[in-house]
Amino acid sequence: MTDTIKIGRVTIPRTAALAPMAGVADRAYRLMCKKYGAAYVVSEMVSAKGICYSDRKTAELCTVTDEERPMAVQLFGSEPDFMAEAVKIVLEYSPDIIDINMGCPVPKVVGTGAGSALMKDIKLAADITEAAVKAAGETPVTVKIRSGWNAESINAPEMAKALEAAGAAAVAVHGRTRDMFYSGESDSSVIKAVKEAVSIPVIGNGDITDADSCVKMYSETGCDLVMIGRGSYGNPFIFREIEAKLRGEAYEPPALETKMQVMLEHIRMILELSEKCEELAMHEARKHAAWYMNGYYGSAKFRGRCYQLSSYAEAEALAEEFIQLQCSRQASL
Repeated sequence: MTDTIKIGRVTIPRTAALAPMAGVADRAYRLMCKKYGAAYVVSEMVSAKGICYSDRKTAELCTVTDEERPMAVQLFGSEPDFMAEAVKIVLEYSPDIIDINMGCPVPKVVGTGAGSALMKDIKLAADITEAAVKAAGETPVTVKIRSGWNAESINAPEMAKALEAAGAAAVAVHGRTRDMFYSGESDSSVIKAVKEAVSIPVIGNGDITDADSCVKMYSETGCDLVMIGRGSYGNPFIFREIEAKLRGEAYEPPALETKMQVMLEHIRMILELSEKCEELAMHEARKHAAWYMNGYYGSAKFRGRCYQLSSYAEAEALAEEFIQLQCSRQASL
């Protein structure tokens, strides 16, 4: 297995990338995952039409910091003209890559003809990609797709071929159909079929929860890069674990105390980067705090309490209480 892949002119370590996740993978999240070894990160998705109408959140969503590179800004939309215009605006933020979302399953995106709705219209998907590629110049354009719209229309290989012909520099494939949303099992055979259908790099996505599932994705599909979404929830360490596995090195999972320190560091970063007051910024941090506590004794009650947090001091106290609970549990066994 080679150590790196190239997407256009961008070189990426062949370990694991962070998937774009709306409402989750903000800058604080991306920086945490980069710190622990994410090879490549993608922004939360941004509306192409919103950018063209100078949405006030554009700068916040499109800004790329040096610490995050290599990084893509992800756009979604259903009209080639708006996509081309949005790409030109995004180029001012100097992303390494521009990614187009053709896989998002949520109704408010699909209802506009964007996201995974484009799995039903390959010609329009190709036209949008071609418009973006022309507008992007030397910046590579990639596309994220799903295996198909539903079980009766698994068309990712056909879609990928059309996107490659339209100039896409790589394609990321989530091995679920749109109507599965995030339930059921991701089908790696579809990713393998896409890899066999195109000559551009293929990124495999779906059900990567640890180093073993990452290695399995590489070996089963022949994909060029693996992308992790929900497997990174409260677990930026997954990238370090994968790096170690691919290098044949031993990996020691972080102790609970370390996880709680990282959780608090993550919350501090959310607070520092937020333009909101502490209480409102803590609303963003609550779900992350809960994810870091997953899988431990008594964690259900503590996760519930995470959703009540309104200050950093409360998060500190809760983390300490959680550590004490686990210590007393261990002592009683």
